[in-house]
Parts: sequence; structure tokens; C-alpha cells
Amino acid sequence: MAHSKVKLIAFYLPQFHPIKENDRWWGKGFTDWIKVVRAQPNFVGHYQPHLPADLGFYDLRLEDTRIAQAELARHYGIHGFCYYHYWFNGKRLLERPFQEVLGSGKPDFPFCLCWANENWTRRWDGREEEILMEQHCSVKDAKNFITTLFKAFEDPRYIRVHGRPLLLVYRVDIIPNLAETVGLWRHECHRAGIGDLYLCFVESFGNMGKDPESIDFDAAVEFPPHNQAYQYEESLRMLNSGFLGEIFDYRKVASRLVNRSIPSHRLFRTVMPMWDNTPRKQDSAHIFHRSSPERYEWWLREVVHQTRVLREEEERLVFINAWNEWGEGNHLEPDITHGHAFLKATLSALKNA
Repeated sequence: MAHSKVKLIAFYLPQFHPIKENDRWWGKGFTDWIKVVRAQPNFVGHYQPHLPADLGFYDLRLEDTRIAQAELARHYGIHGFCYYHYWFNGKRLLERPFQEVLGSGKPDFPFCLCWANENWTRRWDGREEEILMEQHCSVKDAKNFITTLFKAFEDPRYIRVHGRPLLLVYRVDIIPNLAETVGLWRHECHRAGIGDLYLCFVESFGNMGKDPESIDFDAAVEFPPHNQAYQYEESLRMLNSGFLGEIFDYRKVASRLVNRSIPSHRLFRTVMPMWDNTPRKQDSAHIFHRSSPERYEWWLREVVHQTRVLREEEERLVFINAWNEWGEGNHLEPDITHGHAFLKATLSALKNA
């Protein structure tokens, strides 16, 4: 099939199962679903809450759920998942779903990892300043971090570029002694017979436009809605008199990124179906209004076309943010309102670019 030359990789949140830390911090049995169902519209025409359809309020401890997700993604043209990996100086959080994928060999679906190397905060309560698990990036810890990933890198399902395991880092800007850390990662992988890593950093926060070669990385990955704040200028009738958040225009973000000046360095493009973190921050949410399957399809179609033209075949990757970020109103998984519309738009964009 013509669209097979571009591989779509969807960011995947492994949060939907209870863990003892979340029980302690937010209450027994907490997952994002609790926030999702409580969200309310802030203005007339505001789509909230987002309620899941086909897969329901799933628990990622269940193998059948993980298999169903992969089958659904594959059916609509998604090549693989990029699982967020939470590592805090040897302490891991939310690791169970991926560890079971790795150990069981199921689902038989490609994957890679993105180290979500931020502090763990009360973001789910809208209080990001309160740190629950602090991230101390250090060269001493770098060896422990990379060696724990060897089993994943050696898995035949692991996504590779030019034969090299693809690893993303969410916040390169907060890693001290970055050059030494990257050098150690590459050295340890060579020493273990894994070969060289294909390292990408996410264009989050202040990292947009950074040349990956300047920090010994191979490529950058776009990450909308970061760095994309275009105010929604049409009048809205508010329902929440206490709303202090911000409302942005999805259409302008899509147009801006489609027409972005392409840098000379390697940049993998990313498209988001929607974005609205009202479940986590009801009164202070960031809402990207006026998303739709049709606008998303146009954005993705244009990005897929640009990727085919500008990237050699091994580097024809496009990311989607995200597969299942329900707490941020950002998901390809079917919901009651849209059904499979965003998934159908994904496949259509691939076929018709």
C-alpha cells in the first residue's frame, strides 16, 4: 500500500491502572478516568466530558485491553506506540503495562520509548508546583537508566531507524552534563552489542528549533500544543464564571505547523487530534477549540506528504500526540461523540496524502 512508506507512531500514556503511589497521593484506586468523568463544559459548544466508547473505562493491567488497543490502532494505519517511560533515579512509576507487553510478547505491535524525565507533580490536580517525585538527572544514574532498557531494545518489536533503537527524551533542557550522559548511553549500548541509539529530543518547552547535532542527538520531534498558543478570537458564551484558563484556536495551530519553515536538521513532525486539559484543570484549563476530524485529517495529510518528500524512507516517521491522553482531551481512541471519526481520518490522511 502506498501509505505504508510513512510510519505513524502514537504517544501512549500507561496511566490507566491503580498504583500504590497514586493511591497515596490522590486516593484509593485513582486513575485519570476519575478526572475525565467529572469534567464539565466551560462555555457553550465546549466538548466535555470525553467519554470512551469501544474500549470503555479500561484497566491497562488487562492483556485483552492492550491487545484490543493495538488491533484498533493497526486497523487504522498506526504503525506503533511510543510508551512514556517514568524513571526517577532507579524508581519507576506506571511501568506495569509496558513490562507486561515486554514480558508476554503481546500485543505483537511495534513500540518505542519516550523518557518522561520531568518532576512528578500534582498536575492531575492542576497544582504543578507541588512536587511528589523529584527528578535528579545525573551522569551516575545514566548507566543504570540505559542498561534497564536493553531488554526493550533487543525486542524484535522495538522500532528502529537505520537499524538503531529509537529513544525519545522529553526534556533535554533539564539534564545536567548532557554531553557526558549521551556519550555514556551510546558507549553502554555499543558495549552490550545493541549498537548505536537513534536519539530524539521532544520540542517541549524551550527546545523548539534546537539543532539535535549540537547535543549529539539524531533528530528532534515536534510536540504540539507546546510552543503553539494562538488565542481563539471569536466570541464565546461562558458557562463557568470562575474560568481563568486560556482558549486557543486549533485551526491556527494546524495551519501554523503545516506552513512551518522546515529546518535543515532532522525533524519528525507531530499532529494532535485535539487538546483540552479541562479534566485536570477545570477552572484554569488550556483548551484548543474547534478541532474536528476533518481539520485533523487535513493537518495529518499535509504533514505525511511533506515527510514523504523531505525524508528518506528509513526516516519517514510522523508522530501523533496522542493515542490515549484522556485527561488532556487528546486521544485517537474512540469516544461516544466522535466514534471512529478521528481514526478514519488518520487512515484517510495516509492514503490520500
